[in-house]
Amino acid sequence: MTYPAHVILRYRLEKALIADAMPLAELPAAWNTGMKELLGVSVPDDRLGCLQDVHWPSGGWGYFPTYTLGAMTAAQIFEAACKAVPDILPGIGRGDFSALVGWLRTNIHSQGCLLETDDLLTQATGRPLDAGVFKAHLRRRYTTEG
Repeated sequence: MTYPAHVILRYRLEKALIADAMPLAELPAAWNTGMKELLGVSVPDDRLGCLQDVHWPSGGWGYFPTYTLGAMTAAQIFEAACKAVPDILPGIGRGDFSALVGWLRTNIHSQGCLLETDDLLTQATGRPLDAGVFKAHLRRRYTTEG
């Protein structure tokens, strides 16, 4: 549930570093401050902080937002599929993914090379990418509000 906030923090810091608005030496402190502000988490050291994964040390910059965009897109596609085919969730509960795969083949897989991403998502789900769908998905999955 906290991963989108992690991505937001990384994106903010990457933008600041790339724009020379923050010296690299300030990255650990900025990471720690951001984690405290966004998630209420105190970071014990850089290994568990700004260096916690391989992306930055290996030169992987600029694509972190795609993780959240992918999660948002998946939530919206899954919502549309479940509305269109009510047997999807019961089928998954039985270990049968055929209803979902069938819907995906018709609405996503067969159209993927024909449409741009935004057009494909709108055609398959009836609307462009909608953050509200992702928020509702997170609430249903991880809270009692759902």
